[in-house]
Amino acid sequence: MLLNVRRGILGGTFDPPHLAHLFAGEAAYRDLNLDVVTFIPAGAPWQKAGRTVTPADDRWQMTLLAIEGIGYFEADDREIRREGWTYTVDTLRSFPVADELVLIVGADTARGLPSWNEAQEVLERATIAVVPRPGVLEDDVAEALAGGNYVWLDTPDVRLSGTMLRQRARAGHSIRFLVRDGVWRYVESQAVYADTQG
Repeated sequence: MLLNVRRGILGGTFDPPHLAHLFAGEAAYRDLNLDVVTFIPAGAPWQKAGRTVTPADDRWQMTLLAIEGIGYFEADDREIRREGWTYTVDTLRSFPVADELVLIVGADTARGLPSWNEAQEVLERATIAVVPRPGVLEDDVAEALAGGNYVWLDTPDVRLSGTMLRQRARAGHSIRFLVRDGVWRYVESQAVYADTQG
């Protein structure tokens, strides 16, 4: 078991986990000299209250399939096992104090970080690794993250989103090559995004 881990944390609903998630994790791992990138599917994300989210068991299985065979990626189910709303600060608190944490988020998410529960503690506990997003200025992100440490990752513009992939799947279009093959096969075999699920 590693001690004093330099750990990237990449959370999200992963509904489904797609290639942009994996590329963000890869960029952070390489650029920031991380030991591991931990993918954490959200349990009950407070930001998505009132919206339908695919059952946690499906999202967990898809996350495992998304990172399969990549030695420096791992999946962690602590948020889907936790009862109640999912808050990032609780997740950060659950890792050993000796771990050096890097929270990997999109620029749009980083810009909204001041609205998070215990936002100041989040900034104190983790470095924020920001993935560029179209239309989000670095100056706006810098203002939002004032008082914390952040780095701007050098990544290309990969315009994938869970919303877009779910819509494609429900419309009967293939999402193969936008997600890893194991995820695509799971979505197809389990009819995860069938019209009957809304």
